[in-house]
Amino acid sequence: MRYAWSMPERILPLTSTMQDEHLSLATLLRHATTWYADAAEVATWTPEKTTRMSFGEMGREAARLANALKALGVVPGDRVGTFQWNNNEHMTAYVGIPAMGSVLHTINIRLFPDQITYIANHAADRVIITDGSLIPQLNAAIGGMTTIEHVIVVDGNKDEVEAPAGVQLHDYRDLLDAQPDEYDWPEIDERAAAAACYTSGTTGDPKGVMYSHRSIWLHSTAVCASYGLGMGPNDTVLPIVPMFHAMSWGTPFGALMSGASLILPDRYLQPEPMARLLAEERPTISAAVPAVWIGIVNHLDAHPQDISHLRHIACGGSAVPLSLAKALDRHGVQIVQAWGMTETSPLASIAWPPRGVTGEDAWAYRNTQGRFFPGVQGRLVDDLGEVVPADGETQGEVQVRGPWVTGSYYSPEGSEPVGPDKFEGGWLRTGDIGKLSADGYVTLVDRSKDVIKSGGEWISSVELENEVMAHAAVLEAVAIGVPDPKWDERPLVAVVLQPGAEVTIAELQEHLAGKFAKWQIPDNWAFIAEVPKTSVGKFDKKVLRAQHAAGDLSVVQE
Repeated sequence: MRYAWSMPERILPLTSTMQDEHLSLATLLRHATTWYADAAEVATWTPEKTTRMSFGEMGREAARLANALKALGVVPGDRVGTFQWNNNEHMTAYVGIPAMGSVLHTINIRLFPDQITYIANHAADRVIITDGSLIPQLNAAIGGMTTIEHVIVVDGNKDEVEAPAGVQLHDYRDLLDAQPDEYDWPEIDERAAAAACYTSGTTGDPKGVMYSHRSIWLHSTAVCASYGLGMGPNDTVLPIVPMFHAMSWGTPFGALMSGASLILPDRYLQPEPMARLLAEERPTISAAVPAVWIGIVNHLDAHPQDISHLRHIACGGSAVPLSLAKALDRHGVQIVQAWGMTETSPLASIAWPPRGVTGEDAWAYRNTQGRFFPGVQGRLVDDLGEVVPADGETQGEVQVRGPWVTGSYYSPEGSEPVGPDKFEGGWLRTGDIGKLSADGYVTLVDRSKDVIKSGGEWISSVELENEVMAHAAVLEAVAIGVPDPKWDERPLVAVVLQPGAEVTIAELQEHLAGKFAKWQIPDNWAFIAEVPKTSVGKFDKKVLRAQHAAGDLSVVQE
């Protein structure tokens, strides 16, 4: 069966009788702080203490922030940058800035200083709110920022900020305490920009995505739904995924919509403090990249504790190793793969098995990136631009469109379009290579730039990595293609061993035998101390390729 997707003709139906209320974040804030005022909370966990504020208190704090920003000259449409961990103050900015009609710009603190400078200038941020602990990182970038007028410091010494001349420095608490705790939240057009997020810049400069009030509202509805993350008023949600990365996968706004409480880990993301947080706060839902949970599972192996209070974990950013999913199952926790990107708000698909499929039969579905959310349309396109069949075998680039999928990258008025080649006839070209089953499950086999092309055939680096990581001695593995005079490319697998573990290359190859064709089994191997990772915790294969090209990897050929 072939799916011939095309842009449908727009028709003018009979006009409805429904009211035309805009789906704005100001409306969402009023809802959450009115009806969940004392029923839900936002809390920041640290090893020393947990600081809690009810949704009602958060609303009053957001009003103080909005009044303070207005007093500094911030008007609707102005961009306000946040340079913060996952904490109460960041959540206050999340709700207060877009609700006043301005644009929340979450700045990735893990980017290189030049990239941070670039995105602050590109977005034309007028204000930056920073955690005191992040002042050194901000100082490395702020000297080149040309549009910043104010820096607000949370829990730190504002005088430590090395801001350019003319930039005013403010203490967060002093600034907000001088303001009233009520604000006349405006009516906002749902298509207005609410938040900006930039890609991680793995190739070229980071690219900006402007989320609308409407797109965030619709995405949040999907996040809350049972086919999404299933968030409700009895849940406590632990977003480990940073709030500066793709709206923390929609969890902050999903909590506002559903009345779920949030427990935020600030900067304490290492396995030991995360285990303490889990024990003390007993969250029911969490979201993070696989690397985080690999670390937590290894910690739990050495220091057992009950984590079965977690109903499920959403995991994305990279493919979830089957070994990790089964390890969490043994702890009574279901990990659910989700897929998306900054450009898709980010959730576009999630891997809940079909109705009635359980036990071992469910693994075939759980090991995919899942079905597309309602509203998100997906297709596969080959190198010739042809839509390929949804047969579970034919591969192609995943392309998507929908109400929370960006139709372009942000480009300041009068500037040339940014990355126009990423869009084709209303579709976003994701750069992911995948397969689509007849019942709608998408399986990613690689990034287009990461597929290993050996002798004219493709080898999936993701599938290699997952199988190698299924070996008991392996903690992490990353696969890249390296030049080969005969086959063009051959796979190289770099392996991080479990603490105290030993394994030979022959044993790893034997482990892969029967799962891959003989020609697909890697003959280049390297044992490394740590896999290089991007700013959002993904395997950074370009660093590994550069290390190989420079001769900095100790490669063994078998």
